[in-house]
Amino acid sequence: MAAEKSQMEELYNQSIKILREGQIIKGKIVSVKSKEVLVDVGFKSEGIVPITQFNKDDLEPGKEIDFYIDCIEDDSGMIGLSRDKAIRIQGWDKIVKNANEGALVEGKPIKKVKGGFLVDVMGIEGFLPTSLSSFRGLTDRNILYNNFKFKIIKVNNLRHSIILSHREAMQKAKEEAKEKLWQELKTGNIHPGTVKAITDFGAFVDLGGVDGLLYITDMSWSKISHPSEIVALGDKIDVVILNMDKESGKVSLGLKQRFPDPWQDIETKYTVGSKVKGKVVNILPYGVFVELEKGIEGLIHVSEISWTKRVNNPQEMFAIGDMVEVQVLNIDKESRKISLSLKQLEQNPWLEVESKYPVGTKIQGKVRGFTAYGVFVELDNSLEGMIHVSDISWTKRVTHPQDIFKKGQKVDVVILSVDAQNRRIALGLKQLLPNPWPEIAVKYPVDTELDTEVVNINDFGVFVKIEEELEGLVYSSEIDKEILAQLKPGDKLKAKVIKVDAEQAKIGLSAKL
Repeated sequence: MAAEKSQMEELYNQSIKILREGQIIKGKIVSVKSKEVLVDVGFKSEGIVPITQFNKDDLEPGKEIDFYIDCIEDDSGMIGLSRDKAIRIQGWDKIVKNANEGALVEGKPIKKVKGGFLVDVMGIEGFLPTSLSSFRGLTDRNILYNNFKFKIIKVNNLRHSIILSHREAMQKAKEEAKEKLWQELKTGNIHPGTVKAITDFGAFVDLGGVDGLLYITDMSWSKISHPSEIVALGDKIDVVILNMDKESGKVSLGLKQRFPDPWQDIETKYTVGSKVKGKVVNILPYGVFVELEKGIEGLIHVSEISWTKRVNNPQEMFAIGDMVEVQVLNIDKESRKISLSLKQLEQNPWLEVESKYPVGTKIQGKVRGFTAYGVFVELDNSLEGMIHVSDISWTKRVTHPQDIFKKGQKVDVVILSVDAQNRRIALGLKQLLPNPWPEIAVKYPVDTELDTEVVNINDFGVFVKIEEELEGLVYSSEIDKEILAQLKPGDKLKAKVIKVDAEQAKIGLSAKL
């Protein structure tokens, strides 16, 4: 059994590609949605790319195109991909590859012109842009008709002209120094450097002639949103050489590797079920990140904040820097994730809700919020129930509950049903009063003619007021089109009863008398 498990794990590992951040890889479009595209790159998780990064011709499920790997795993556990970055990088590589770089030649500047110098190179006139001249400190007298070394950086075969760079020739000495530095750099060693540029994905560090890239994920054991939280331009920092590729000129650097990994012995620090204190460091729509110690963060998912409150925006309950006590729900060392809970520190009020609120119980609550389909009412212990629009009035058609109730208003209700498992309490307002529909059916028998007032006009008919709290519906088929076209709310309309449904609480009317 153990051998089979080992074999399965080996096959699974072989099926997953070995990827690294900064790599360009083929990805297959899995599905296309209105704002995003799901992409499969053969890794353990799929990636989501904004649809704005694609040409219309590329938006075909099953089509393979190139993507840049931003990160191996984001906050949602998915691989971070970018189509834009892949296009930019490949475009740059193509330009560099196709450029005619030429070679080092000797030439003589013969004339100063706008934007640079004309240079005689073996009888061919070349142009040296000022930006590539590197003639700082030299007068025109010391430049014109004197020999210098140049590098051909562009050739125009049609015009027989060349673009030159003296600066790149001067860099030869720097290249020699760089070659010496390459010999000194060793993987695993700590080397001093200077931050020379900062991007969204990391920082470029000058190691003394060789630039290295310090990815954002290698800056700190803690999660950070931007490299500028850790480093600034010009900072002198000591970094660890993680990887080197002299052929491509790439050096990967690490800053956090200078310090012990706080996740290494995580099981001995925290146990499932234990209570811990931490500081709120980030608030997102799906939850709150709490720093338990430097480099260790846990997530309180919105579903673990409260037993009773509907948490739509955690920012209304928390602020960065808040100290909170939480319970550890789960520790995933491999994924470096800790699940936390606030509500588990309190008794679950839903365990006794069915015995506390039997069906038919009359209780007073406070209006907490509205939806298009009802009103949320807070009961004891912060439990919430909902009055559906159909349970507000026996006779009145309620379109906007907030027209009847105000937030904070106290209201008497009846418990209609309790579902502890799904944490739902159905409340009724109209059930506080007797059902008037049996009497209405007697009062308004079929063929009763009425003087009504138009309340609302819809595609399927006209709602009219029969009496103060009673409405009926004149069906579209029961009113002349000419009359219907002229009606507006407030108009008087004669109608007769053609149907009374006491069970459905409806009166059907006709304007064809």
